[in-house]
Amino acid sequence: MTNPTPAGQIPPGIEKILRRFATLSPDLTRQALVQYANRLPALPERFRGLDASQYRVHECQTPVAIFPEVEDGRMHYYAEVPQGAPTIRALLAMIFDAVNGQAPETVLAIPPDFVRQVMGKIGLETREIGLNAMVERLKRAARRALDEGAAETGG
Repeated sequence: MTNPTPAGQIPPGIEKILRRFATLSPDLTRQALVQYANRLPALPERFRGLDASQYRVHECQTPVAIFPEVEDGRMHYYAEVPQGAPTIRALLAMIFDAVNGQAPETVLAIPPDFVRQVMGKIGLETREIGLNAMVERLKRAARRALDEGAAETGG
């Protein structure tokens, strides 16, 4: 079992992503994003029958639904994203890879400028609101998991 990320510390998986993207040129950044986009797992069957509108990220122009799940106090995220949205698929794939199976605190420790650090050098300013909204949606689910965990333990 992984320990929660201490307050103010960037989670190791997120730190690895930030270090990698800090060294890439704009062209290599685009190539890396394409690689990540291809790694977003398919939505598990158990989520396919749910009303996706409840999980939509409305701030994003692309129809994106993020499905959070808590298992044994650990966060797991899944998403329904069109194949034709590689930037979104890449962002979610890299974050999911770094935080799935981790405590909610890990998700909450994603830096607020994560999107800008990863994608800033390739001119995605117009997409930043929607991309940040997706990260905030992940954090909201993590906060809810913490609140529900505290309620279950009487904390």
